[in-house]
Amino acid sequence: MLVVALMTGITDLVLAQKLPGLDPSPADIVYLRQNGRGTAPVVKVVYGRPQKKGRTMLGETEKFGTVWRTGANETTEIKLYKDVTFGDKLIPAGTYSLYSIPDKTEWTIIFNSKLDTWGAYEYDQTKDVARFKVPAGKSDSEVEAFTIAFDGGNGSATMALAWENTLVKIPVKF
Repeated sequence: MLVVALMTGITDLVLAQKLPGLDPSPADIVYLRQNGRGTAPVVKVVYGRPQKKGRTMLGETEKFGTVWRTGANETTEIKLYKDVTFGDKLIPAGTYSLYSIPDKTEWTIIFNSKLDTWGAYEYDQTKDVARFKVPAGKSDSEVEAFTIAFDGGNGSATMALAWENTLVKIPVKF
């Protein structure tokens, strides 16, 4: 009986604590797999998904021409399970921070070796492993939450970065 009372007291103490609410920019993970579900991963991206919430994000909150963490909260991390070509750059297998420099007509995509950072505050250009430009296009419809997605497999794919009415497509070969 004492054990039950003690356990109930501990449970009450835990429940009485104020727990944090949901993150307004929740973390997400997206994979590119060799040939779809159930096959070996080629790329894994872990990123925060900021929400538009009626704001103008690209060009205002996230300034054009400025290094961005390509998401929210911690800097987006991208793990390559083997050597992969993004755009026109062959990038060795490993884990990198994924930064970008958004602009109206093109984005600069940056793979950087400095890990475990928050935001772009500790961005160090001397740690860049690859940097290349891709065109910025328009999405078919408004995208509320920043989204990273892959389309394709069997040796080639597209990595899409989408937010608001912007869609950036990065060619991927593996």
